[in-house]
Amino acid sequence: MGIDARVVAGTGGKKENFIIEVVSIGKGELQMTQEFQNELGKVHISKEVIANIAGLAAMECYGLVGMASKKIQDGLAELLGRENLSRGVAVNSEGDKLVIDLYVIVEYGTNITEVANNIIDKVAFTMKNILGLQVSKINVYVQGVRIGETN
Repeated sequence: MGIDARVVAGTGGKKENFIIEVVSIGKGELQMTQEFQNELGKVHISKEVIANIAGLAAMECYGLVGMASKKIQDGLAELLGRENLSRGVAVNSEGDKLVIDLYVIVEYGTNITEVANNIIDKVAFTMKNILGLQVSKINVYVQGVRIGETN
């Protein structure tokens, strides 16, 4: 996946109109985007970028081993690496608000409810502060539990 960003600037006058587009391209298709507009122009943020930021925010939470694939095959959840975090996140729109589904693997011995609540709080905080997005719902799906390594 590559990120194509372009800035289109107006000409002349003190108050120029700027349009900033951030469009994620994956597998030859244009991905759906979230759009923001103010007096200076528009910003388009792809759902892939939103998913990556949500995944990175979740990874900062204690008790989370990693993101899991949305599909469980043969009862086994696949632990995703940092380069594939967005595969464990689904982003959907409900009007002007977002619904984020996170598929995670937690560490054995942690309070799963607390880990999930921490993930929800962290992702909502990150979406609001980094992207200025209001998230209407964050769903955490625990796909597996991993036993930590003993020394």
